[in-house]
Amino acid sequence: MMSTHIFADRIEAGRLLARELVTKNYDHPVVLALPRGGVPVAAEIAGALSAPLDIVLVRKIGVPRQPELALGAVVDGEHPEVVVNEDVLQSARITEDEFEQIEADEIRELERRRRTWLADRERTPVEGRTVIIVDDGIATGATARAAIKGLRQRNPKKIVLAVPVAPPDTVTDLRDEADEVICLQTPGRFGAIGFFYHDFTQTSDDEVVALLAQYEGDGT
Repeated sequence: MMSTHIFADRIEAGRLLARELVTKNYDHPVVLALPRGGVPVAAEIAGALSAPLDIVLVRKIGVPRQPELALGAVVDGEHPEVVVNEDVLQSARITEDEFEQIEADEIRELERRRRTWLADRERTPVEGRTVIIVDDGIATGATARAAIKGLRQRNPKKIVLAVPVAPPDTVTDLRDEADEVICLQTPGRFGAIGFFYHDFTQTSDDEVVALLAQYEGDGT
C-alpha cells in the first residue's frame, strides 16, 4: 500500500493504479468504468493494459436532502439490480414508497445516460473474461456492490475492483463481493473522495463519450 497521497487529478490516479495492475498479467482483461468520475481513471488503465474500455451504468440512490449519503444503488440491465444499505435506510427513516420513488427516478437517469453515452454502441463482451471495475474512489461501496452484482449475471471469469482510495472497512467488505480488490490507499480518516484529489472537477458527458470512443473495441 502507498502512504496517504493527494492525487493531482483522476489521470494521475489512473496511472498509479495502472502500475499495480500491469504486474498482474491478467488474461484478456476488459476495463469497465463507473461513470462519470471513474472513466478518466479507467482510460489510463485500459491504455496500459491494451484492453477495451466500457462502462457499467450504475446510479447511487441518495437520501433526500443528503444526496451524498447512499441508501443504495441500482445497476442498469434488462432487470435492474438494486443494492440497499439497510443501516442507512433505517437511520434515515425512509419509507418503502419513498425508496421506490427515488429508485424510479434513478432508473430514468440511467436510461438518459445510456442514450447520451452509448447510443447504439454494442457492449463489450465480458463472458469468460477478467473484468476490472474502476472508479475514482469508494465511500460506502453501494455503487460498486451493485456493479459487481449486475456483472455476475454476465458470467465473467473474474471480477477485479480497482480504485485509488477507499475506507478500510469498505475495502474489507468488498473483498467478499469481488474476486480481487486493488486499492492504493485506505486512510482511516476518510471524509469524502474529493479530499484526496487536488482537482476533482466533475467529468463531463463529452469527456465520457470521447474516452469511450478512444478505447472502443472488444479486445479480441
